[in-house]
Amino acid sequence: MAEQSLNPKVEGIIQNIEKVMIGKREVAELSVVSLLAGGHVLLEDVPGVGKTMMVKALAKSVGADFKRIQFTPDLLPSDVIGVSIYNPREMEFTFRPGPIMGNIILADEINRTSPKTQSALLEGMEESSVTIDGMTRKLDKPFFVMATQNPIEYEGTYPLPEAQLDRFLLKMKMGYPEPEEEMEVLNRAQKNPPIEDLVPAITLAELILLQEEVKDIFVDDTIKKYIVDIAHRTRIHANVYLGASPRGSIALMKACQAYAFLRGRSYVVPDDVQFLAPFVFSHRIIMKSEAKYEGVTPEDVVERVIARMPVPVQRLVR
Repeated sequence: MAEQSLNPKVEGIIQNIEKVMIGKREVAELSVVSLLAGGHVLLEDVPGVGKTMMVKALAKSVGADFKRIQFTPDLLPSDVIGVSIYNPREMEFTFRPGPIMGNIILADEINRTSPKTQSALLEGMEESSVTIDGMTRKLDKPFFVMATQNPIEYEGTYPLPEAQLDRFLLKMKMGYPEPEEEMEVLNRAQKNPPIEDLVPAITLAELILLQEEVKDIFVDDTIKKYIVDIAHRTRIHANVYLGASPRGSIALMKACQAYAFLRGRSYVVPDDVQFLAPFVFSHRIIMKSEAKYEGVTPEDVVERVIARMPVPVQRLVR
């Protein structure tokens, strides 16, 4: 896509992240897009490429309460959402909140814990609330989960169920830095880590206002139909067993609104849809076995679908 000026309200967040993450502009922008859209991110990559640092930098850039959950096979749902403990002195139960009670949550190596514990995040990700001992507790706003998983190691892991994958707005990868970028990483790490010097670019209150502004970004009916048609064609594609869900179509529309806002526009254009569709739909598509053997990926399916579809012409821009 052509380079555009960023919205000045969010440019500071991106610049902050780039002080810590070298050469990861796209990842930084997509993370902010998900945050602005009120969604969550699944970050899939090998260890040591900066996934944890990415989340910390994002949290510091918006002055958010950051919590980390290190998922292990013996982790229980109560370790995530919290537990009520009986206080004999007061003769009543006292609630001790779990790490999910924060603004920005790093769910580290989420595929290393059991499906029962993985599902403890579901209600929070969808409803921004958790139910404990029959009582529903609202989570603080904003609430943003960035989950990481290692795609290489499969021993002792539990693949995320489709219902949970569908709750992530975007799925993306970090990738290795280029050699010159890695040199800069070493130079910065030689002294104090850059993360220590980060100061918030905006406040949490300002972030919440930005999230509300994103909802007002105009989406023409031709763009909505474009999104629906792409989702529909993934469902009938010859290589696909299960295509993108209607929740995926909603997610793509919201992501496009946030991306248009980030790019300083008050409306969504087809380029936004084309750029974001692979990140939004790939983890919502289940390939047929024969397609997997042939090396066809969900990203390939989405890109082929888009390439064969006519680009819509917007009738109205507000």
